[in-house]
Amino acid sequence: MKRFLITSFLVLFMFSACIKEKQTGADMEVGDMLPDLEVVMNDGSVVTDEILKEKVSVVMFFHTTCPDCQQALPRMQQIYDEYASKGVLFALISREQDAAEIDSYFKENRLNMPFSGQNDRKVYEKFAKTRIPRIYINEKDGTIRYIFTDDPVPSYDELKSSLESVIR
Repeated sequence: MKRFLITSFLVLFMFSACIKEKQTGADMEVGDMLPDLEVVMNDGSVVTDEILKEKVSVVMFFHTTCPDCQQALPRMQQIYDEYASKGVLFALISREQDAAEIDSYFKENRLNMPFSGQNDRKVYEKFAKTRIPRIYINEKDGTIRYIFTDDPVPSYDELKSSLESVIR
């Protein structure tokens, strides 16, 4: 019984990263412009909305203990591997998770995408009120063209075809 309770608590805790939602912040939609943004990436570079407007870009919000994010991150890695060398800019931004935790998870799961650890929701709330993962595929001018969430978590093929349609 004790083991069942502990296991149940751990499962509930893992899902809380995805469902622990506060109803504050923006609610960006397809057709909106990227909001003001400035984050420091894990390599020390700075990504801003102005930089993202120079090329087609992908912005993803995530938390490594969220099961849906754990499902989406390897797919995003495949997209990153295929399109970063073609000039697409990527910014993976955590929601309430520090860089050390993310770095550990990325190393353990062989992920090498650029990320920004954010201990709060300040950046996230410029984009959304609820739900992660949240993936934005954006035009060169900063117009949001596609938004994916956890309902359902996008497949590699969905991400690829959406990105291809923006690149063309």
